[in-house]
Amino acid sequence: MAMNPFALLKAKERMNMFFQAHPRMQPFIMAVKDDMRPGTVIEITVKTEEGKTTTSNIKLTEEDIETIHILGNIKD
Repeated sequence: MAMNPFALLKAKERMNMFFQAHPRMQPFIMAVKDDMRPGTVIEITVKTEEGKTTTSNIKLTEEDIETIHILGNIKD
């Protein structure tokens, strides 16, 4: 299945917008990406305005690590 180049450009644009809106995210990814190995666990906690908390985690694969490296290197 071929990738739509316009969809890729839109995804890059949205990632840039995300990193601009959340300026500490990209430096965080850059700081931890080289320490990640297959089997590393990332845990995420979401807290809503109403006080609901949900936590989940993922165990990274080699492909996940490659994706994180790509996302960490997206620049304007």
